[in-house]
Amino acid sequence: MAETDAATPQQPPQIQMRVLGQFIRDMSFENVMAQRGASGDVQPDVSVQVSLDAKKRSAENQYDVSIKLNITSKAKGMDDVLFVLELDYCGIFHVEGVPNEQLHPFLLIECPRMLFPFLRRIVSDVTRDGGYPPLNLDNIDFMALYRNELARQQAAAQSQKQQADA
Repeated sequence: MAETDAATPQQPPQIQMRVLGQFIRDMSFENVMAQRGASGDVQPDVSVQVSLDAKKRSAENQYDVSIKLNITSKAKGMDDVLFVLELDYCGIFHVEGVPNEQLHPFLLIECPRMLFPFLRRIVSDVTRDGGYPPLNLDNIDFMALYRNELARQQAAAQSQKQQADA
């Protein structure tokens, strides 16, 4: 039996992730249409911008992960803003067993996936409570978002290098 144990390749460490807490760090809902006293049926055109951030906490294996949303709703075909919702939603995660070279993408892809259903509910509730139909966000592809950000950073670095060489 000991012979087969020695021949077995070593298993990679088991990845462990726990959500220790989640909370709204900052939120602002500006109900522009209601402030103007406008009413009537308006078809909304919604724009959603997403940014992500992750930081190491002082405790071992703990990280803050933040999803920031900037949602602007305008009347279709017009420049009239209906509402603006800015939301910074955070989670505190305990993560173990992820190799260092994979930690950054893990924190900015897997952790936001865990937070997203709660974030979606908050957006729905706030827009409904603001007097609009509840805004149910489409799923966010955090992997594509991460890859796009890496590509943007590489293009910016290459542009800076070309400017320095010129």
